[in-house]
Amino acid sequence: MLDKKLIDKCVHCGFCLQACPTYQSWGEEMDSPRGRIFLMKAIQQGAIALSETVAMHFDKCLGCMACVTACPSGVPYGTLIEQMRAEVEHRYRRPWADRLFRGLVFALFPYPRRLRAMRFVQLLYRWSGLQWLVRATGILELISVRLAQLDRLMPATRRLLASATLPHVTPAQGTQRARVALLTGCVQSVYFADVNTATVRVLSAEGCEVQIPADQPCCGALSLHAGRETEAKAFTRALIERFELGSVDAMIVNAAGCGSHLKECAKLFVDEPAWHARAEAFAAKVRDATEFLAALGPAAPRRAFSRPLRVAYHDACHLGHAQGIREQPRTLLRGIPNLELLEIPDSDQCCGSAGIYNLLEPESAREIGNRKVENVLSTGAELMATANPGCALQIQSLLRERGKALPCLHPVQLVDASIRGEEISPQA
Repeated sequence: MLDKKLIDKCVHCGFCLQACPTYQSWGEEMDSPRGRIFLMKAIQQGAIALSETVAMHFDKCLGCMACVTACPSGVPYGTLIEQMRAEVEHRYRRPWADRLFRGLVFALFPYPRRLRAMRFVQLLYRWSGLQWLVRATGILELISVRLAQLDRLMPATRRLLASATLPHVTPAQGTQRARVALLTGCVQSVYFADVNTATVRVLSAEGCEVQIPADQPCCGALSLHAGRETEAKAFTRALIERFELGSVDAMIVNAAGCGSHLKECAKLFVDEPAWHARAEAFAAKVRDATEFLAALGPAAPRRAFSRPLRVAYHDACHLGHAQGIREQPRTLLRGIPNLELLEIPDSDQCCGSAGIYNLLEPESAREIGNRKVENVLSTGAELMATANPGCALQIQSLLRERGKALPCLHPVQLVDASIRGEEISPQA
């Protein structure tokens, strides 16, 4: 249900327009935050129907929260677009092909075990030569631009082969400073297992006992951001129950979209007092890995890389805009000897990943992503760092299309390499 009080907070000043990637792309008022709020109000008042055209404007929104940063009136646009998307899913019947593709996405991505099985299929697809044939003929583009996008976003072979088994408890090195739990994530645990491994090593080196609850369910972020509220609540409940098994000082998340959702997950249960209290207590302990480490301060010595390393840091939207975490990752990176931190022009602009946006709206995602890639390449960096797996996959896929190679790591991986005295591989 749309919250009229939140809608009325918007005074239509227009400060959000230039912050909005879709407005920058098309200059269309209804594809700006202000225009979308106008549509929400009209729907709420019964002035317009929730037609295919109207639903399209909400689908085209990335949910990147750049407008939240720009808004002088404090309009909680993130909450509004989540409410509106839930209304769309409840009241609007999508075309069958759209329903089928969304069903496929949500039958796979929130389930790590299914993703691991899918990883085997992806390896066969690549090693058999079928991927080469499909790309050479362009047949997927003719069948479905969304399926073609799935192919383009497929991780590098080394990521399809990588795996990690993390212990349920990793002791702190030296004096214990904290006890934390780690969310391993869905896509993160399957395709970015090395990020989880590095996160555990760094936390342990900094004096933290790290607990990893087994059989972690999806946090519900992807479902919530797509309007699948009932599904999101079920996932979130299961996750809270899993992490309530132990007492910890913080619940560490190393994927920006998951952390953004979990810090605000109590709003899902405003009509369920018991669950609302549990969600609030859980959310109060959620910390992004870079946020927690920056506040904790370094204990383990950092070793210099053998040569200067030029690193461009990309602000993931759900870290910078949604969580307000900008300086902490930069602080960690600046603390590494022989690392030169480079700023990307228009760093507040989205890369076009936005959860599953680049799968559902591939043309828009590519237009937005190409602007980001141009800005990344303009820095002359030899490596990019970002704190969200979706951003890494999106930017790397667009770089590959240009024949460019630019390694991408999580900031914590760079800290880990420095603590361990390891050099950064060009295949990172």
